[in-house]
Amino acid sequence: MDQIVLDGAARARQLEAELAERVARLRGSLGIEPTLATILVGNDPSSEVYVNMKGAACRRVGLLPRKVFLPESTTTAELLAAIDALNADPTVFGILLQHPVPRHIDERRAFDAIAAAKDVDGVTSLGFGRMALGAEAYRSATPGGIMDLLSWYRVPLAGKRAVVIGRSPILGKPIAMLLLAADATVTICHSRTEGLAEIVRGADVIVAAVGKPEFVKADWVREGAVIVDAGYHKGGIGDVEKAAYARASAYTPVPGGVGPMTIATLMRQTVEAAERTAGLVG
Repeated sequence: MDQIVLDGAARARQLEAELAERVARLRGSLGIEPTLATILVGNDPSSEVYVNMKGAACRRVGLLPRKVFLPESTTTAELLAAIDALNADPTVFGILLQHPVPRHIDERRAFDAIAAAKDVDGVTSLGFGRMALGAEAYRSATPGGIMDLLSWYRVPLAGKRAVVIGRSPILGKPIAMLLLAADATVTICHSRTEGLAEIVRGADVIVAAVGKPEFVKADWVREGAVIVDAGYHKGGIGDVEKAAYARASAYTPVPGGVGPMTIATLMRQTVEAAERTAGLVG
């Protein structure tokens, strides 16, 4: 069996090269300096790492990163005010609210306060609804990146049985809708799913987005299945046992698979938002 490594890092590098050319056009010909604003509330070390990684990606493609740091004590009202200010700022083309926020903040209310035109991370209820209905909308960054990667490697989805493990509003649910739109037959599994192992064994495509290290066991994966591991844990461990890779026809490595595509998708959608503002796309 010829096996494909779904190399997200390689695809992300290609995307970044394309985006750098598009940003150069925006900056040079039209005098637009596209800015991506990232809001970080509190002092979560992991979140700070992710924010810095996104800032580095911005600089690689020519976007201007803007970091908005708010203290742990920030209230929902104060966060909404910060989002409103960015919504009104004509130099900002994309807004990212780093997840998670402190528990006392109404995260869903904050996500939904982001203007649809600047929701480049695809987190608003409006954006999810439009995406699920097949209308124009920015995709949630990780699901969007997964779909781009599968398309780039020409992984067939139409008619295939896809199992999504996890039902989060920014990963599990949107990837299920995108797979459905690609004509896959989709089953969503979660913490209360009975007979999970048998369901996974029947899958042609497995998307592991449960957030638990090595949750999906190697003997759950049938020969020839496609594994998309959206998890990342200490030590470079994903949500799927690495022993399962040998059974797969294609798989995303951890690290280097889904993660780079999440950031690249965020960059691409910010550039698209700027191009729409400049009238370069419909």
